[in-house]
Amino acid sequence: NNPLIAGSGHPLIERALAIDPKQIKALALAGTAAFTRGDFAAATSYWQRARQVAQPGSEFATRLDDSLAQAAQGAAAAKSNAPASGLPSKPVTVGGSAGSGGASSAPLATPTAAASKAAPASTSGAASAQSVSGQVSLAPALAARAAPGDTVFIFARAAEGPRMPLAILRHKVSDLPLRFSLDDSMAMTPEMKLSAFPRVVISARISKSGQATPQPGDLIGQSAPVAAGAAGLVVVIDAVQP
Repeated sequence: NNPLIAGSGHPLIERALAIDPKQIKALALAGTAAFTRGDFAAATSYWQRARQVAQPGSEFATRLDDSLAQAAQGAAAAKSNAPASGLPSKPVTVGGSAGSGGASSAPLATPTAAASKAAPASTSGAASAQSVSGQVSLAPALAARAAPGDTVFIFARAAEGPRMPLAILRHKVSDLPLRFSLDDSMAMTPEMKLSAFPRVVISARISKSGQATPQPGDLIGQSAPVAAGAAGLVVVIDAVQP
């Protein structure tokens, strides 16, 4: 068993790589999982292995190069105790030209933050079933514990089901309060979309380390379970990670 995957809730990825260590889709997914939890060395290793078997000159290879550059930037930022600038800006996809067997195209890396204060959340109740939107704010009682440059992660998970994030955004405390929208385009795999689960929980976490892995002292908040397609949610960061 590969300990870098075994502890991250991805048994199917682990099984796929145990059967075929060069399985390109599994390598890309494993890299994304490692990047999301802040393990840039592991992400680099997996994506480099995927790059070795990717078709030269393909869009897949190009996006792997972009993701590798982001991992290098994240590693450098971690060494200097500064937050990384963002998650991979282009989703790594596996298409017929990239992987053996002509796998269908599927996003394998999380996009960088796409929402901003200027993008209003829908309050009409007519939001797409593929998205959840609302506002995240920081409770005044905790404001003194956060610095403007601290990283804010906003993510959706299934209320009942796997713990893997279904969609994730990255911002800074200086952006708060902010409007957000999480949707199916941010899914890591076709099976892990917001619209595939009847209820989801939206969480927000302020991380001084800039890493996606929760740390004691992080500031956190989350919504009650809501149906995919919900709009106008209010998520308040009002607790401290034990």
